[in-house]
Amino acid sequence: MSKRTLIASTVVGAFVLGSSTVSADPLNALHKEEAKIHASAAKSQEKINNLYEQSQELLAEYRQTVDETENLKVYNDYVATLVADQEEGIASLQRQIDDIEGTKRGIVPLMFRMIESLEKFIELDVPIKYEERKARVERLRDVMANSNVTVSERFRQVVEAYMVELEYGSKIDAYQGKLDYNGTEIAVDFFNLGRTALLALSLDQKNAFMFNKDTRSWEKLGDEYLESTVKAVRMARKTLPIDLIKLPIKAAE
Repeated sequence: MSKRTLIASTVVGAFVLGSSTVSADPLNALHKEEAKIHASAAKSQEKINNLYEQSQELLAEYRQTVDETENLKVYNDYVATLVADQEEGIASLQRQIDDIEGTKRGIVPLMFRMIESLEKFIELDVPIKYEERKARVERLRDVMANSNVTVSERFRQVVEAYMVELEYGSKIDAYQGKLDYNGTEIAVDFFNLGRTALLALSLDQKNAFMFNKDTRSWEKLGDEYLESTVKAVRMARKTLPIDLIKLPIKAAE
């Protein structure tokens, strides 16, 4: 090549190289800006995603709060109904408490009259377990004089005593004790057929007695009733099967 051509080629090459260098700088800057834009967009999208998730969580919490509010409203209405009912019950109890003194003033004299009537009835009745019944009346009097016993407990015991008296007239029973026959005390087995008949059998089973309601005294039975009285005592104690026996029963008037 000629020197002129070589110089021209060198100039052209330098110009092209310079142009390439100049063109590459803006392109790199453009790529960098684009990368920054993408990175910024990614961060923005991440923020959007986070905000969306937070909004969904808040929405769920809001819905739960609304449901709980409705449930609480229903429950509060229910509780208000219960409170109103309890207040009515309290008011009723208060009225009863206010009246209790008046009730006491009426029931205490009633109990004393019941005890007196019970004592008189025992004295006039067939003397079935007489000592036990008299002791029960005395316990009732002690209860009435005891300030530590409530009125309700006193009344319960008085009614219980009446229930025991009621049972004497509806069951067959046998028990040991002593009777006074013509001034002589005799150990016997008592037998009562309700309140219909009260008999006694000496422990040696040689004598039988009957309580006479009219004379309020014990009478000796004939030997024809001895075997029946022995059987009656054994049947009452369930050592002998129930069977028909001959007993001295006073005819109804």
